[in-house]
Amino acid sequence: MKSTLVSAACAATVAAGAAHAGGIERRGDPSQILFEEGNQYLEFSVVHVAPNVSGTNTTPFPVGPTGNITESYQNWAFGYKHELNDKITLAFVLDEPVGADVTYDTAGAFFAGSSASVDSIAATALMKYQFTDRISAYGGLKLQGLSGAITVQSVAGTAPNPYTLNVDKDYQLGYLVGAAYEVPEIAMRVALTYESEIEHEFRDNTGAPFKVKTPQSVTLHAQSGIAANTLLFGSIRWREWTEFAVSPSDFAPAPIASGTSDVWTYTLGVGRKFSDKWSGAFSLGYEKDNGDVVGNLSGTDGYWSYGVAAIYQGEGYKITTGVRYIDIGSANTSVASFSDNDAVAVGMKVGWTF
Repeated sequence: MKSTLVSAACAATVAAGAAHAGGIERRGDPSQILFEEGNQYLEFSVVHVAPNVSGTNTTPFPVGPTGNITESYQNWAFGYKHELNDKITLAFVLDEPVGADVTYDTAGAFFAGSSASVDSIAATALMKYQFTDRISAYGGLKLQGLSGAITVQSVAGTAPNPYTLNVDKDYQLGYLVGAAYEVPEIAMRVALTYESEIEHEFRDNTGAPFKVKTPQSVTLHAQSGIAANTLLFGSIRWREWTEFAVSPSDFAPAPIASGTSDVWTYTLGVGRKFSDKWSGAFSLGYEKDNGDVVGNLSGTDGYWSYGVAAIYQGEGYKITTGVRYIDIGSANTSVASFSDNDAVAVGMKVGWTF
């Protein structure tokens, strides 16, 4: 029973990721695989996200629709966990933590012809040490690769118009540390994870170096059985997006993209076991609308999300499917106003215990 209920909590993350901080975070804390049951555990997950982010040019620029500036995308992850003994657990996670695909392709839109893409891959090696049956600590190293391409129709006119830049993947190391307190009898667990920032270095069209940071974060996970076959779960996640900026020296006067506020994201859900084979979960997600003027290659500011998931527990395996609707917050950029936008995410995760 405990394993299935914990899976219900994990199911809430299967179809997440369409409208995260800065518009580029697509995966969260990878450490929770350490708490999956079984001596060895293997999982693969994939999410398809279909966002709709459109707006209208604002004065003094020519008024007209921007069209949908976002593209559908897929995001995947692979994970493996191995309990060496009753004290030490190792895990490995391969995923795509950040990403972006933005294009102003509607004829007549003031920013028409501008686009941005960000691709990433991360390999995280983890270890957990179990001090007692209730207290554990964990940590690991993350090797992250980041690349991107951008075309900007310059509003200021001081940079080349259009401005284009392509940067190859740069690999850098980061780390994470955390601790957890558990009461196994009632499937209770509280885990706190810190993830370091990762600083990448690229070169602009003149060969001058510039740095881009993916921000540090802190995530609090909590879950507990609240009745027979019923689990309450939630999380709070903070990211220091004010440290994020893309500022090549040959583009002036402002950064191409930057974070204007740190971001807090909240989730709350309930999981229910219906039979030995079937369980389900419902979750709410919230990210505050900060009211800042966002970058022209973003168009989003906060969200509400509503997700459902179903888990089938077979002999030595489980299949989780989930769907999430995201009501994206209104946002203003320097050239347009965005409102009444949303996204739908559909995901599947298959896990094997052996």
